[in-house]
Amino acid sequence: MTVGAPDRPVLVVGGGIGGLTTALAFGRRGFEVHLFEQAGHFGEIGAGIQLSPNCVRVLFDLGLEQRLRNIAFVPQGTEMRDWKNGNVISTTTLGAAAVRTYGFPYFHVHRADLMEALVARARELPSVHLHPNARCDAFDQTRNGVEVKIGREWVSGALLVGADGIHSSVRTGLFGAESPRFTGNIAWRGMVPVERLPRGLINPVATVWMGPGKHFVHYYVRSGRLVNCVCVVERRGWEVESWTERGELSDLKRDFVGWHDTVQELIRNMDDEACYRWALFDRNPMRTWGEGRVTLLGDACHPTLPFMAQGAAMAIEDAAVLVGCVVDADDVTEALMRYESLRRSRTARVQLGSRSNAKLFHLRPPYAWVRNRALGNAKGNPMDWVFRYDALSAVRAET
Repeated sequence: MTVGAPDRPVLVVGGGIGGLTTALAFGRRGFEVHLFEQAGHFGEIGAGIQLSPNCVRVLFDLGLEQRLRNIAFVPQGTEMRDWKNGNVISTTTLGAAAVRTYGFPYFHVHRADLMEALVARARELPSVHLHPNARCDAFDQTRNGVEVKIGREWVSGALLVGADGIHSSVRTGLFGAESPRFTGNIAWRGMVPVERLPRGLINPVATVWMGPGKHFVHYYVRSGRLVNCVCVVERRGWEVESWTERGELSDLKRDFVGWHDTVQELIRNMDDEACYRWALFDRNPMRTWGEGRVTLLGDACHPTLPFMAQGAAMAIEDAAVLVGCVVDADDVTEALMRYESLRRSRTARVQLGSRSNAKLFHLRPPYAWVRNRALGNAKGNPMDWVFRYDALSAVRAET
């Protein structure tokens, strides 16, 4: 196959978690990769992220195990609580049990730390070339390749992967402009240094407080030195989609008046200078992700709300399956079609499940009482089907 030849690199547009993982996955298999990121540097504004065993499997395979262990917090489980009285509605067990059951740990990490680890690993691979300040303005397919316009130059490659997020320029180039859907939810986020909190206030688990029209999530990151908080509120009339849009802490406090004392304590101790909010958008599952030698990955094709903690995990899985399809293929276009067919139903199920959770978390009485009883009586881990997935073997399993 000619894809990995020095004069026929893999081209990746978008330098987020999905794009960097894709570059690493191809680079580890000996492919030359050029990754183009329009921002001036590779990084993330501070926020937490959950890495479940299904994506940790891929990251370990890419040589990131020790880096992840150095930056991660290992939660002992998850819990759902009532917004007002704090009663535990349901729990699941993680920690050592996750490793026994799924073969890999469950991690909480700071997004900026994960990005730093991915970039550092990419720079260790001589076949991976990272290009910041490199916006994709256009692309064109030729008879046996693809060309991408970066500034005034055209760069040639064997295939193009659009990993450039929910507003993907590659997606627009393939299928035309289409606006994402505002979900009617906004999310606040903030970090709380552990030393500001009473000892033992926060359990070593990921906690979801469910209330009428709102929910509040918190969990440890940075080896337990910080508590990451995500606070979601149903709202219309404010639809700014930006991770860096400052919010007033006083507004957040008003949104959660009357909630449990633990929630109040976390909000009181957030940094007023690092309180952000953003509107949550998504899209419907796509029928097709690509055309010819061009395909999409991650939020570019299946943007996912954060209510299953699987957005980044799906992009990481995508990267592993994509490389698995391409590496042994005789025809690039057939390999990309196979990748898409292997991933569409799973990612769509996660997209739609995340939408359903947004409604489930925000139910009001009497529906909330029915929900709480059903969750409390449920057996096993409802995320088992997600965590057991092996992206590294998905291509072999399908043949």
